[in-house]
Amino acid sequence: MMRWLQRVVLVLVAGFIVVYAGDWAVFRLRGSPHSKVTVNSYLTIPLKGNKQEIDSLGTQDVPCSVSLFPQTGQSPCWQLRRNSNQGTTL
Repeated sequence: MMRWLQRVVLVLVAGFIVVYAGDWAVFRLRGSPHSKVTVNSYLTIPLKGNKQEIDSLGTQDVPCSVSLFPQTGQSPCWQLRRNSNQGTTL
């Protein structure tokens, strides 16, 4: 049973490495494509009695990479489009 589990983990790790390397290669071959996504920003301020105040900071364009995984220190565009509300807590 342990040998079977080791093989499954090895195949999953190898698969992740292959997919990430392929994503990186396509990203570089396409000339490192970047885009911008409009994100709603807000600030959460803790108050007395376990209450919170939420203040809107407006919208801003955030640069992103057109890829499956984060590349060049930027989040992938699909992830920012899916999570277009970003909050900061004090």
